[in-house]
This record gives sequence, C-alpha cells and structure tokens, in this order.
Amino acid sequence: MRRAATLLLAAMLLTVSPGLAGEAVMPPPGDRDKCPVCGMFVKPYPEWTAAVVYRDGHAHYFDGAKDLFKFLQGPQKFVASHQPDEVNAIVVTEYYALAPMDARSALFVIGSDVLGPMGRELIPLATAPDAAEFVKDHGGRVLTFDAVTAAQVKELE
Repeated sequence: MRRAATLLLAAMLLTVSPGLAGEAVMPPPGDRDKCPVCGMFVKPYPEWTAAVVYRDGHAHYFDGAKDLFKFLQGPQKFVASHQPDEVNAIVVTEYYALAPMDARSALFVIGSDVLGPMGRELIPLATAPDAAEFVKDHGGRVLTFDAVTAAQVKELE
C-alpha cells in the first residue's frame, strides 16, 4: 500500500514538473478548458496546446504559443487567481514530435507560413537543427523563449 502511494505521488509530481532534456508532461485539458486570452476551447487543438502549470496543480491552457506569450507578458490581466511566482512549469507542444516540452528550452519560429488555430503563430521546436529545417521549409526566424517580446507577439495578430 505504501509503495502504491509513493508511486502515485511520484506520478502526480511528474505531471506538473518539467522533465529532462526539455521534455515535460502536460496534464491534458478538459472538455471545458478555455484559453484565458482568447476564450477558445483548447481540447480540439492538441497539436497546438500550451499550458502554465502552477504548484497547486492547476493549469491554464492555451490554443498556441502566441496566446501563451500574451498571457506571460501580463497574467494578472487575464487571471487574478494565481501569481507569477506560483508557476511550476510552462509547457508547449513541440511541432514535429507533437509532445509536450518545457517552453523555456524550446526554440520558437516566428513569421513562418504555418498557421495555428488563431492564425499566425509561434512554432515551438526542440532543437536548433529542427528549427533550421523548419525555417528552410516554411520561412521565419528563430527565437529563444527569453527573446520573444510583446512587440513580436503583436506582429502575429
């Protein structure tokens, strides 16, 4: 019984914690989860889903990295229930693998010809070679998580 409880606790911690080498586990959005930025239901777009996961396990889901960055630039404008210092993980869905990854270690292509559910989008990629290949195929330029600015996000509207 104790072993089962320990395994359950470990599984819960992995659900909200970044993994190794940029991997992360994102709790799946529910049927009623909406993007706090645009109000769109998120579940129909699993290949674009992003999330901010808090230490208490609550997650805010987004229909793409663009709305995730809008949220991160002013979270209190969208949701007053959590504070920025309570964030445990920021997760995006990697474009090629269609798997969750730590947004802070992702590379983002801006200005490509690939459209997300809300139009022009920041495309999350796991590696520099993947980003270079994506830019070769779809155009755009590569940014790190910390290099994405409010002005660049606004360009996508």
